[in-house]
Amino acid sequence: MITAVAVGLGVLPVLLFLGALVLLDSYKLIPLRAILLAVAAGAAAAIASYAITLSLHPVTGLDMARYSMYVAPVVEETLKATYIAWLLYRSKVGFVVDAATYGFAVGTGFALIENIYYLQVHPNPTIWTWVVRGFGTSLMHGGTTAILAMISRTLHNRAPVFRLSLMLPGLAAAIVLHSLYNQFLVAPLLATAFIVLVFPYIMIFLFQKSESETKSWLGTGFDTDQELLGVMRAGQVSETPVGRYLKGLRTSYPPEVIVDMMCLLRLRAELGIKAKGILLMREAGFVPDSDPSLRAKFEEMSYLEKSIGRTGMRALKPFVDTTTKDLWQLNLLDATQR
Repeated sequence: MITAVAVGLGVLPVLLFLGALVLLDSYKLIPLRAILLAVAAGAAAAIASYAITLSLHPVTGLDMARYSMYVAPVVEETLKATYIAWLLYRSKVGFVVDAATYGFAVGTGFALIENIYYLQVHPNPTIWTWVVRGFGTSLMHGGTTAILAMISRTLHNRAPVFRLSLMLPGLAAAIVLHSLYNQFLVAPLLATAFIVLVFPYIMIFLFQKSESETKSWLGTGFDTDQELLGVMRAGQVSETPVGRYLKGLRTSYPPEVIVDMMCLLRLRAELGIKAKGILLMREAGFVPDSDPSLRAKFEEMSYLEKSIGRTGMRALKPFVDTTTKDLWQLNLLDATQR
């Protein structure tokens, strides 16, 4: 009975907090399948960390306490960061708050495997030990990876393309925080109390800020896409900055490529409006119906991009953002069809 209660204290807090993050997201930007994949990635990182520790710990010549303070945080946070880097590279993260949820999910998976291992090594721990592991260590794993993901997503917003170097500031912050926690600068229960009292307020603040950011992006983005689509359908695109820009490309590209460029811009505007409509429906509590025509539109978009070519796509860069929210909203639409 005591063991069951102890295990519950070790795993429930981090699972409940992850569930709270999902419920707080009024736009439901991350599907359950993606969250479960992030948890699985965290679990895989924990298994890889254990394998690395078995071979690396003897080489360092450190006792386990010092290894846990100075080497383990580097190994563990780097492994957890791998999945976050993949998500950012594939433009799967739309907003900073999404990054926080993905990061916390990865940390959750890591903490679950670590606690299972801890139970095998220490089959009869005290209740207070599991309080520290559940409310302290587990939330620490989720929190450090969430912070890493948020910092990396913020830097990615400001960069033209994703680079692994964008992960370094967030990774450094996660490693330092992890190391400080492992050093128990204060008593374990006090450190746990600090995490429990402070971390939720930080996450609530970030969610509120992200909600405001999402509303702002929806408003301006929706208006911009509608305006562009309207002038293109009315045949007045030549009078817009887009039209004048494309006219200037006529000396560099054949007419059929210019036509493909216009078709691509129109198609992306239509898909952008569709994606923002899905978000607005989710916020209102509705579940959008699947649109069978989307698959054909994605195929058409892929054909146009190949027809335009890499050089032509680079020329369209001022109007076709392929690195941040525009590409993410296309991934969002694609996910709704699965």
